[in-house]
Amino acid sequence: MSKEFYSVLVFILRFPLFLIFRYKHINKNNIPKEGRYIIASNHISGPDCIFVGLGQKRYIRFMAKAELFENKFLSWFFTKMGAFPVNRGKGDTSAINNAKEMIDNGETLGIFIEGTRSKTGEFLKPKSGAVMIAHQMDCKIVPCAISCKGIKPSFWRRKYVHFGEPVTVEELGVTKASPREYRDASRKLMDIIADLRKQDIE
Repeated sequence: MSKEFYSVLVFILRFPLFLIFRYKHINKNNIPKEGRYIIASNHISGPDCIFVGLGQKRYIRFMAKAELFENKFLSWFFTKMGAFPVNRGKGDTSAINNAKEMIDNGETLGIFIEGTRSKTGEFLKPKSGAVMIAHQMDCKIVPCAISCKGIKPSFWRRKYVHFGEPVTVEELGVTKASPREYRDASRKLMDIIADLRKQDIE
């Protein structure tokens, strides 16, 4: 049911959101139609998961902070959208296992690697979850940069969703799967996202 709801909502919102935000997708075909992938993106506004999904035919399951599920309506809405909660900063093994199961089933997982929304548009320190899961599940990561002119988010500014080429964790420098490697790889991943955003805002 969630997949059908997601598809219908994306179809309904595609045109009105374009009129409001004039969003533009770049290299949206960098996500293959089949296979196991993680989309790792920065986060600058509440509907970012919808903007990412508008550019894809694939069903994207996003990790979302547990606080969003405390409201009954939001919990119903995000669950229907295929999102699932994660308790940030608490080593939420349940959410990690849920994410791994989704990838194992061939689904596409979306993760905002900063762990929260940037209110200024500037990049925050990346979390290691996306790289760790990608390594443990042997799947590639598709970097994704969400931006608008001037960097700082604004309701009326045009939104850009720029997908990079899929990368492996080995290409990001992971060989021994140590916490330090995960952190360094996450910073390299953020650098790739920064390069994508730079192309759109300059």
